[in-house]
Amino acid sequence: MHHFSRLKTLLIWLVAIAAIVVAAPNLLSQAQLSSLPSWIRQDRATLGLDLQGGSRIVLRLERSDIIRDRLEATVASVRDKLRGAGIRYTGLAGTAQTVTVKVTDMAQLQAAADLLKSLTSADVSLQQSNDGQLTLQISDKAIDADTIAAQTRSLDIVARRIAGFGKENFTVRPDGNDRIAVQVLGLVDAERLKNLLNEPAALSFHLIDESMTGQQALAGRWPATSQVLYSLDDPPVPYLVDRTVIATSADFAEVDTKTDPQTQDSAIVYRLNAEAAKRLAQATSANVGKHLAIVFDDQVMADPVIEAPMSDGSGEISANFSEEGVEDLAVMLRAGALPATLTSVEERTVSPVFGSESVFSGLIAGIVAVVLVATLMITLYRILGIIAVVSLAFNLVLIVAVLSLAGAILTLPGIAGLVLIVGMAVDSNVLIYERIREEERVPHTTFAQAVERGFSRAFATIVDANVTIFIAAVILFFVGSESIRGFAVTLAIGILTTILTAFTLTRSFVAAWLARRHPRHLPKSALTGLFEHANIRFMGIRRYVFTASAALCIAAMLAFATVGLQLGIDFTGGSLIEVKAKQGNADIADLSARLNELNLGPVRVERIGDATNALIRVGSQDGGENAEQSVATFIRGELAEDYDFRRVEVVGPAVSGELTMLATIGILASLFAILLYIWIRFEWQFAVGAIVATLHDVIIMLGLFVLSGMEFNLTSVAALLTVVGYSLNDTVVVYDRMRENLKRYRKMPLPILIDAAINQTLSRTILTAATTLLALLALYIFGGAVIRSFTFTMLFGVALGTFSSIYIAAPVLIIFRLRRESGGEDEGDISMKPGKPAV
Repeated sequence: MHHFSRLKTLLIWLVAIAAIVVAAPNLLSQAQLSSLPSWIRQDRATLGLDLQGGSRIVLRLERSDIIRDRLEATVASVRDKLRGAGIRYTGLAGTAQTVTVKVTDMAQLQAAADLLKSLTSADVSLQQSNDGQLTLQISDKAIDADTIAAQTRSLDIVARRIAGFGKENFTVRPDGNDRIAVQVLGLVDAERLKNLLNEPAALSFHLIDESMTGQQALAGRWPATSQVLYSLDDPPVPYLVDRTVIATSADFAEVDTKTDPQTQDSAIVYRLNAEAAKRLAQATSANVGKHLAIVFDDQVMADPVIEAPMSDGSGEISANFSEEGVEDLAVMLRAGALPATLTSVEERTVSPVFGSESVFSGLIAGIVAVVLVATLMITLYRILGIIAVVSLAFNLVLIVAVLSLAGAILTLPGIAGLVLIVGMAVDSNVLIYERIREEERVPHTTFAQAVERGFSRAFATIVDANVTIFIAAVILFFVGSESIRGFAVTLAIGILTTILTAFTLTRSFVAAWLARRHPRHLPKSALTGLFEHANIRFMGIRRYVFTASAALCIAAMLAFATVGLQLGIDFTGGSLIEVKAKQGNADIADLSARLNELNLGPVRVERIGDATNALIRVGSQDGGENAEQSVATFIRGELAEDYDFRRVEVVGPAVSGELTMLATIGILASLFAILLYIWIRFEWQFAVGAIVATLHDVIIMLGLFVLSGMEFNLTSVAALLTVVGYSLNDTVVVYDRMRENLKRYRKMPLPILIDAAINQTLSRTILTAATTLLALLALYIFGGAVIRSFTFTMLFGVALGTFSSIYIAAPVLIIFRLRRESGGEDEGDISMKPGKPAV
């Protein structure tokens, strides 16, 4: 047995050393890492967008482009088949998802129908009418399939464009069935990046149809083999362009840029592949003196005169673009044309300077939190407090090690999660130590036995209590944004490592202390007896407190219904822009006046952080996604000379609607999962009590948002769910002791039994709330303005959760008559015993 114990201790220390080795690269620079031997793992947690700067842009494939291309392809196929068979027709047209054509000779109707059947499939149907009309109906399912195919093709093209943009640290991934999420880390010109990614960049060479001018074509009818396209000029000029494609950008073998040293005009220099060069040579040889149309995204970019045959397949494209614009055009042409327009529906951009400031603020908050919590634990438990602090430090190292191995992304809310874990992690130690204190008061129990029982009996309570927060973290991962997922991952890993360290490292340290010092009791301090003889009759005033809480809940619901929440852009759409004055302080009045002149609708400017910073909020625009994205463009153009842009968040109406639904589903799913767990682990009355306490906390928290006018966004949802998990964590600890007392004291009146359970766990309740509040206070003061509302919500929520676990969750059990029938004598009398509440 002793050999097994030594082996277990050795294993614990090996894991501890391995965690330190894995986490260590996070403290080294890239240059220092490169100098290490290759056999040493160099895994590091990846800093998220909000910590190292960059842009995250969500692009949506325009379904109208997909439908248009499908219609044009179908119309062309119908035209080719009927003409090839010599069947005369009229009225060939495509509208919405329907292509119609009328066969003029009824004798050829069946032959035409048989020809067009080859264009049908499970998703494309053919209808035939008696008047000679044939209709091809393209289903939504067919368009959906085309959209997914276009998304797949677009992923590679977008990646090539970003690489051509000169960026290396980026990711491109599908988002749903019709979106692409792009994240580029580092210093990024977000407007230029969006322009680079939005355009399909479909370039093609055609001949100008000179049988009539563009204006004449618009006034009458033009040949079916041609189409009217407009130039890029302002105002645009119409051209009649032959539909026959001579070459496209897909035929380019080489693309480069050229700048005239005298005029500084830039141009695209290209060379076609052999097959396209042959086609161009033939077309230009036969049409010398005519005009060539260079079409870019269905607009005529240039119409040069064909002065001589272009036999070598190379040439230049001059465009009225800036040098930067020509370079971007070259990047797009090299990467290839997109199958459809990509519209930006969400943008979140952070400057690297802002990110580094967030990292520094998070580190300071974390250090202060550790110092405060460590001081409190050592003051309360002396040597055992030191053990708890060492376990806490290892817990943090283990979290970083797991994040590094998993390649997880550490975000600003993720750092907040680490700081929160600092306050919550010692909860396990407090539960264990206070349980040991109770066990050592049991007659005929040695201190070593009390320690063993304290660890074993606290295990189930610790697991039950932490499951509630773990469930909330898992739900948050699936419904939150990228930064909120960082918080959820950190919180979930922290919960698991906290339980692991409490019953391995802490237990190993305590066992070593017992073996070396042979203590007879827990170390005492000035605060040791603070709760030892607690005898508070909580249930004696339950009716008054319950009534007051009910009144507060009603007031909160009325405020919620009449005033409503100040919803953030995550749920309403709109723009949120933080700027910093390049010189002097930010002039709020001047900013408001300048932005109101842009006619963007309601604009609110407020100070944030120090006097040099300002936060600009612009409401949702009426013009859809493009109008929403234009807001940031206009504001950047107006303020760029005087202000640096620290962060920009733009959420379009499509994304905001989805985020609202996800947040609602997330809250409901989290509550359901947590309460189902409590129902399974306890009696149904406990689940009802937890439901009532949870609703109480949620309603009061929403009332806080209404009363304070704080913005309610995805971060607020994260805070709300975390508070719910924390509140139920505390409730479960009290419930666990009630369940234990119900088995021991079968005849005791329920109010007295509940008071006993609350008093017995009061030290843990108060101390855990204190350590968590200390950590959150450090985060609130030093963590930065971005997460200050999140931290304030958590501060209020932790205090509220502590209150509701005592005065809401417990009285509900009396209302629903949670009482064991008398089945014999009580195992003992808790009245007036040392350390037990008097009854």
